[in-house]
Amino acid sequence: MPDHGAKSLLHASTPRGRDIDAVIFDLDGTLVDSEPNYFEALRKVLAEHRVDFTLECNRRYVGIGVKEVVDHVKAVYAIDEAAAVMMERINAYYIDFAKKNTPVFPEMKKLVAELKKHDYPLAVASGSSRSIIEMILSTADMEPYFDVVISSEEVGKGKPEPDVFLEAAKRLGILPERCLVIEDSQYGVLAAKSAAMHCIAMPGSFDESMQAHYAMADLLFKNGIHDFSAEQVLKWVRTDCLAV
Repeated sequence: MPDHGAKSLLHASTPRGRDIDAVIFDLDGTLVDSEPNYFEALRKVLAEHRVDFTLECNRRYVGIGVKEVVDHVKAVYAIDEAAAVMMERINAYYIDFAKKNTPVFPEMKKLVAELKKHDYPLAVASGSSRSIIEMILSTADMEPYFDVVISSEEVGKGKPEPDVFLEAAKRLGILPERCLVIEDSQYGVLAAKSAAMHCIAMPGSFDESMQAHYAMADLLFKNGIHDFSAEQVLKWVRTDCLAV
């Protein structure tokens, strides 16, 4: 349940500085440390097809919806199993792993609590299935914070297309340009900016090939969650501070 006992990072009397009326969070790798679970689930399914799937192979899929990942690996590795069946098996393995270990990043929990305390509408927009999103949020006691939960499976296309963020804004009743997206993946940043939204990025991994996409973010924590600060984000939201 929400913990309002911590010292407030925003003052109730402080006006909002930027034109941000709502905040949309990615789930995996942003709110919760769940990317390793997806890797293990995908690796396990592909191993059953005699594919040696490594962490290096997985890097290209971080931030992409499960449907898009399955479509791609089927083509790359010439797998004839039906996409829907593969997705079900990946999700089943993922749930097994997630129930054992899916911690919420402490700075993210602090940020969510402060934003909610100051009446920002909040959403989760993820490439995971809706049932998985709801299970993760429930297990982590994060469900009460969010007004909208949406899976890319509910819209036309997953990230890097903007559909899931645009639908989140629509359900929140907020104009896209007045929404802030918090993302860890290059594809999520591209989706957010394609939706004309503000974006804060905290890369799960970063190399020169990703620089162009991450450079689109309005605020970048280049070293990811290790550098991420709820207090700095809140300061950025309400002031004209452009960098950390």
